[in-house]
Amino acid sequence: MKQEFIDALIGICGKDYVYSSKEDVSGYLYDETEEFVRPKACEDCLVVRPGTYEEVSKILQWANETKTPIIPRGGGTGACGAAIPTIPSVIMSMERFKDIVEVDETNMMITCQTGVTLAKLNEYLNENVHALYFPCHPGDEGAQVGGMCIENAGGVRAVKHGIMRSYVKGMKVCLPNGEIVQFGGKLVKNNMGYDLLHLLVGSEGTLAVVLEATLKLYPRLDYTGALVCSFKDTESAVKSVGEVQKAGIIPLAVEYMDRDIAVETAKRISKTWPMSDEGCVDLIYMVEEATEDALYETAGTIAEICENNGAVGSVIAENEKEQRNILEIRSDIYEVFKPEFVDSLDTAVPVAHIGDLLRYIDAIAEKYGTRSPRFGHVADGNFHNFILMVDGKVPEWADDMRRDIYKAALKYGGTVTAEHGTGKTRKPYMELQYTPHVLEIMRNIKRAFDPNNILNPGVIVDL
Repeated sequence: MKQEFIDALIGICGKDYVYSSKEDVSGYLYDETEEFVRPKACEDCLVVRPGTYEEVSKILQWANETKTPIIPRGGGTGACGAAIPTIPSVIMSMERFKDIVEVDETNMMITCQTGVTLAKLNEYLNENVHALYFPCHPGDEGAQVGGMCIENAGGVRAVKHGIMRSYVKGMKVCLPNGEIVQFGGKLVKNNMGYDLLHLLVGSEGTLAVVLEATLKLYPRLDYTGALVCSFKDTESAVKSVGEVQKAGIIPLAVEYMDRDIAVETAKRISKTWPMSDEGCVDLIYMVEEATEDALYETAGTIAEICENNGAVGSVIAENEKEQRNILEIRSDIYEVFKPEFVDSLDTAVPVAHIGDLLRYIDAIAEKYGTRSPRFGHVADGNFHNFILMVDGKVPEWADDMRRDIYKAALKYGGTVTAEHGTGKTRKPYMELQYTPHVLEIMRNIKRAFDPNNILNPGVIVDL
């Protein structure tokens, strides 16, 4: 990029925090989006690492004056290509903003800077605030708080406490014109004007740059456990999930795994899957309670409800080692199968239509002469289906199959993307889910916040 741009950014942040060499910039060009679906990054970029809110403001003011694209970047753990620059841009890394600002135990909230990682947040709470914890866990503890907010992160624990939107009570942000504003705070009720705070949650860096976030915490329950129940069919498994919740038990998480996926994953990471009965579908229930007795009572009740709804077997993890074995197998599915798939979709439907969706997807896979391995967050209807490579290559029908699966989810009242985000990879499919008028409303929102289209251009909508 132009030397004058480099000089301008050095003038704001200092030369130690502006990277222009190809070697230094390369580590900031991609996120965790799958290689075969991610866009190609433009290498003609700069990286700037501001250290104060005033520097962020000055960078955005300069960008508005020069019409320079700014790509806000967190931990690079996103899976929809939102942080991948595709035109010459300035990548603004927020990694230096890593302070815990305040813990308010009375209101059960924590305020921290945007660059605080999930690992640091959990470590701080574990060491300093034992009575409270932050349940949300999108799967990668390198994720930064700001990125979790603007991606509306989900993960396995959404059943009991919700997705990131449920935790965000306030955010301090820098608007594209450089103005620093506070949206929301510690209030339970606030009906003044439009809810701009939750408009920003999930906006993927297109409307503002997050500086701080105030997040809801929950009372820590000291005992957690894992229970695996097996079923002969998806319908019985899904029905049991509803019956457990109707009984007044809200698990921390409920994960669905096809048995062959679980067994193959365990084999490849030198572990053993605990189920060997005649089931073909397994559910992992994660529960938390205040006492050990309550934990075992809850697990026993879940097992009984599952058996009454067709379960053919159940195993309660008796100790931490057994729990870790189960959860590590579940966590490693993605990495184990990553070399074999083109894309990992994240559609969702209402729980009542999970069986319909999965049958439809099986028929779609048969149509293309393939299969679609899957696992999912069954209690919120969110499933990850793989589109597999053929002989190590992307099949020519991959996008047709992808579109068919999206249409199947929409047919049953679902969504194209439940937790990964729209970004650049899912943007081409927005017309499947929204009418032209609705898309124009979204473009008008982008124009209102960012009339010069400097923040993450090309993400979610085009102007």
